[in-house]
Amino acid sequence: MWTDVPNLRHLRAFVLVAECGGITRAAQRIHLSQPAITQALAKLEERFTTKLLEFGTDGVALTGAGTLLRARVERALELIETGAREALRGEARRSGGGFAHFEQLITVAQLRALAAMATTRNFSLAARELGLSQPSVHRAARDLERLTGMTMFIATRQGVDLTPAAEVFARHAALAHAELQQGFAEVSESLGRDPGTIVIGAMPFGRTKLLPDALNHLTRERPLAHVRVISAPYDGLLGRLRHGIIDFLLGALRDPPPIDDVVQEPLLDDPLAIVARADHPLVARTSVTYDDLLAYPWAVPGDDTPTRAVFHQLFPPDAEKRMPGGTLETSSLVLLRGVLGGSDRLTLLSARQALYEIEQGLLAVVPYPVSLGSRLIGLTYRRGWRPTPTQAILLDHLRNSQ
Repeated sequence: MWTDVPNLRHLRAFVLVAECGGITRAAQRIHLSQPAITQALAKLEERFTTKLLEFGTDGVALTGAGTLLRARVERALELIETGAREALRGEARRSGGGFAHFEQLITVAQLRALAAMATTRNFSLAARELGLSQPSVHRAARDLERLTGMTMFIATRQGVDLTPAAEVFARHAALAHAELQQGFAEVSESLGRDPGTIVIGAMPFGRTKLLPDALNHLTRERPLAHVRVISAPYDGLLGRLRHGIIDFLLGALRDPPPIDDVVQEPLLDDPLAIVARADHPLVARTSVTYDDLLAYPWAVPGDDTPTRAVFHQLFPPDAEKRMPGGTLETSSLVLLRGVLGGSDRLTLLSARQALYEIEQGLLAVVPYPVSLGSRLIGLTYRRGWRPTPTQAILLDHLRNSQ
């Protein structure tokens, strides 16, 4: 993280030149010489291999690429400023320490060290991750503390902890980095080049059919698009989403929403069913009773999932005690397929999620209506997140493929 970001002062200079309509007024605002700003703009344009600003007799005008980049850079700088403000809220500065508006003095090297420490909690591991020496990372971290006037890193027996202020600032800095990445991708795509990477957090339902269909559609429209799909427990995916590592989540929505800085967008209502191997004794019956279900062992959904909540509603503790044998807990469809296929276990599952296994004759739905078994499937993304054009194509297909 922060390994491919231009100098932050260059980015600020670019935004100010666009805002002020010229280099002279921007130089007065940012306290840099006009040659220094001219050089900063030249380096930025060299980085993107395209013109960002056009200078004429009437002043400065943004090019198409410059317009795209300006919006993202402004948002990124705003996030860094917000992070600085929130980190300082209720946090005592060291006596006589810190700079006013320290967020305008922070360097990419310092943000890179902060991001690595937030991940590794260890200076040696952070240095290895960044490909730098440990003294370099340690120096950048201490320079950050000097600028902010706050203690940000605390040595512990296990390594290094971030203070609450550092955690707050690190999260906003990570979101600023994600915003810049979005901007770089938009500029590249506008020039007919690499449209960047889409990172998706996929929960079990989305991995079966909905997401594969959408990805195939995206490949036809944007053959250069890169996509990375991450599968992990919900809490881990949510944490990475909130830190800008993941662009959006696809899967079962939570009720109530987990936190107010994310938005949940429903796509479809997904009814649940009781599923077993295709030749299970209950599958061949015309009707199945509640007591029939209690006569077999179960594989249950992962804890703290919407499906597990439905399972508990369907089978309260006194009913679960009547089930033979111990329960198996898993959210892995691959594991479920193997376990169900070789046993009499039952499970609570979306029939859509097991569509391929049912079509191939491996699994089947037990004829017992699960009247309260329904989940909302949808998208979860950061509040205020603005997708790139390529991301928007994928999202539109997900919204229209219900």
